[in-house]
Amino acid sequence: MLAENTIFSGVLGEGRLDSAVANALPQFSRARIQGLIAEDALRVGGTTTNDAASRKFIGQRFELSVPSPRPDKAQAQEIALNIIFEDEHLVVVDKPAGLVVHPAAGHSDGTLVNALLHHCKGQLSGIGGVERPGIVHRIDKDTSGLLVVAKSNAAHEGLAKLFAGHDIERRYYAIVSGVPAPPAGTVRTQIGRSTTNRKKMAVLPENKGKHAVTHYRLCETFAKTALIECTLETGRTHQVRVHMAHIGHPLIGDSVYSNRQNPYKIGQNQSKFDRQALHAASLGFIHPVSGESFRFESNLPEDMQLLLSHLRL
Repeated sequence: MLAENTIFSGVLGEGRLDSAVANALPQFSRARIQGLIAEDALRVGGTTTNDAASRKFIGQRFELSVPSPRPDKAQAQEIALNIIFEDEHLVVVDKPAGLVVHPAAGHSDGTLVNALLHHCKGQLSGIGGVERPGIVHRIDKDTSGLLVVAKSNAAHEGLAKLFAGHDIERRYYAIVSGVPAPPAGTVRTQIGRSTTNRKKMAVLPENKGKHAVTHYRLCETFAKTALIECTLETGRTHQVRVHMAHIGHPLIGDSVYSNRQNPYKIGQNQSKFDRQALHAASLGFIHPVSGESFRFESNLPEDMQLLLSHLRL
């Protein structure tokens, strides 16, 4: 083992070896423990073992040799961020429209991850063995608003469980074409990749895709549009955009799910509103490490406020 490795030790409890080690070292996920065991990083009673399923080591002392986190392939970049909350385990960011969350094809840098690698330098504990922020949910490039990112393994695993269990409060504001009727309701469908356009998501038959639930209510009506509030019970890709288009009320500015070809022009200079009018306004959850209850709010960004002012004329 390399000298830079850190040795963690403890006493094994009941259950499988990988589970017992994970219970003794809650800062590491079980998947991370399994990977280290496979790499011969675990010694029980002075002997290396990689039998992760074994139950014969109850009560014995162990030593786990953990290498220093590898640098993420993404490069740290100094990009201004609006940090709403931060502690040693997580950070809540109010993302502006136009900022991509994670590096991908066509967006190798200039993303939220690049910005967080710079902002959190020296504070990331090495999620999955790599020094990087833990992205547990995303919002689209052209959607603004709140998202929470893990800085530690414990927060990453805990937040992932909260999202998987639908135990995160997420509320969005959207400006849609037409006025939904009834003024409040619930959209329940299956959502998955479109069979005709792989860049789009779509409502699919019951035996395909993933279950998706959006609750909406009407907040304000205009001549041919409306401001609505959407509360997500699930968190599927493009969920609000797909569901609103599905019930006949696509988001203003949504070039993917709306048939409207010409973008809205707003303000005295008739500037174009050419992004989907969607803002992640509220985020609530139980802190995965401290157990404290948090709820964060974000005001509508300037471009959506300007659009509303124009629609109210």
